[in-house]
Amino acid sequence: MTDSSALDLDPEDRKIVTLARSARARNGVPEGAAVRDETGRTYVAGTVALESLRLSALRTAVAMAVASGAKSLEAAAVVTEADLPAEDLAAVLDLGGAGTPVLVAGPDGSVRETRTV
Repeated sequence: MTDSSALDLDPEDRKIVTLARSARARNGVPEGAAVRDETGRTYVAGTVALESLRLSALRTAVAMAVASGAKSLEAAAVVTEADLPAEDLAAVLDLGGAGTPVLVAGPDGSVRETRTV
């Protein structure tokens, strides 16, 4: 885990943070997430909270990437006020492999830490 408050993000990482923040705001959900696959495609999702199905935004974005044929992940971002559950990191690890960075940002889009799975 690394404190990223002063981290100067590259444009592609800034893009997934912005997409995650937009998904959270647009859908009025607790979390927004975005992942980037090995080809540079992005998948964006918000929290899913149905009676019969509950998924975090990050697990939903990973599932969307898998369903679209992604073979691995380059990076992930989640915008949330909560702590990141181990299951979210496990989903990124499953598709992205060890070393995949997960940018964790607050609602204002400021990255507060980078977790590496």
